[in-house]
Amino acid sequence: FFFSSRRRHTRFRGVTGVQTCALPICFPVTIGRGSGGGITASSGTVVMSSPYTMRNKIINGAMVIDQRNAGASVTPTNLSYTIDRWKSGLSQTSKFTVQQNAASVTPPAGFSNYLGVTSSSAYSVLTGDYFSIFQNIEGLNTVDLAWGTTSAATVTLSFWVRSSLTGTFGGALKNSASDRSYPFTYTISAANTWEQKSVTIAGDTTGTWITTNGVGISVVFSLGMGSTYSAAAGSWYGAGYNSATGATSVVGTNGATFYITGVQLERGTVATPFEYRNYQQELAMCQRYYCKTFSVGTAPGNNITSTGALKGALRSGTTTEPSANWKFPVSMRTEPTVTLYNTGSGTAGQWSADGTATSSANARSQWISTEGCAMDNTGVAFNNLANIQAAASAEL
Repeated sequence: FFFSSRRRHTRFRGVTGVQTCALPICFPVTIGRGSGGGITASSGTVVMSSPYTMRNKIINGAMVIDQRNAGASVTPTNLSYTIDRWKSGLSQTSKFTVQQNAASVTPPAGFSNYLGVTSSSAYSVLTGDYFSIFQNIEGLNTVDLAWGTTSAATVTLSFWVRSSLTGTFGGALKNSASDRSYPFTYTISAANTWEQKSVTIAGDTTGTWITTNGVGISVVFSLGMGSTYSAAAGSWYGAGYNSATGATSVVGTNGATFYITGVQLERGTVATPFEYRNYQQELAMCQRYYCKTFSVGTAPGNNITSTGALKGALRSGTTTEPSANWKFPVSMRTEPTVTLYNTGSGTAGQWSADGTATSSANARSQWISTEGCAMDNTGVAFNNLANIQAAASAEL
């Protein structure tokens, strides 16, 4: 913060997402922190309810990172990840596709990417059906909200959304056990137009909200929800609802689109401007949950060269089984599941030598920790340099 007593005003400079502003003052100013959200000035005090950096609980809210699919369209399976940190929930297969920047529409000003959902049929949602995209936020990142206590903090969810449909849409916040949930609604007024929405939710004072490295809060956006998983908006429930009753069903219209970006969940009652983080920081935050040896823009299994691959050292002699070590780029959330890929064919579970598969599902990872792992081969010996690619998942 920069203060100019000569001009008798206060300026906020270099703060991400906040434009320079001036507040006339002729008294001492104290910097404080409150619970109301945003910035206020009262009796000589400038009050901030949220830190200006790292206030967004959502990771990859601008949909910039897509390590698994590199921009390709996918038909997700239930609980599979699409764009980094964004998961799909579905009770019936092949009802929608997900793609980074689907149909290449122009994103809202200040954004270059979005998550795009396209309905694959006109499906009539049944009572027990559910279709959604959602993000599980790690409990270590929600400790300050104190949910489940009398000190539970209010949060505000904000986002940009665009759909070919109009009407009332729904979503929910949930705990890890799905026995506490808060359905919410928002309205899309104009078809095929980006609109910014915000929903303010009083923190839950009961229930169990994990504050370790498990699921702290799930943020759900409904694409079509049966009555089993729907309830009236605006209240906390002792059940795992995913949406509000009567919300629009995206999967109910063939070819319907639902695009979203700029998703932010923050402490306070006011939606502050989206917190932009630099690309490397956002990538590193995603890599805590998923990382790979492939280039960022290459989907695992699609690499037909050894670029970025791990090199297998021969243990002894001229013909032996290869081994290699992989140091993860960041500390992962927990010990990950490691998948190995042949660098020539992309086949999982194989080493390759000079781009040729030389083993059949004999590659294995060992001694896996949150920091790295080792890998070797069983049953097939090599007499030249061996290569292998890898991906590690510690998702929630």
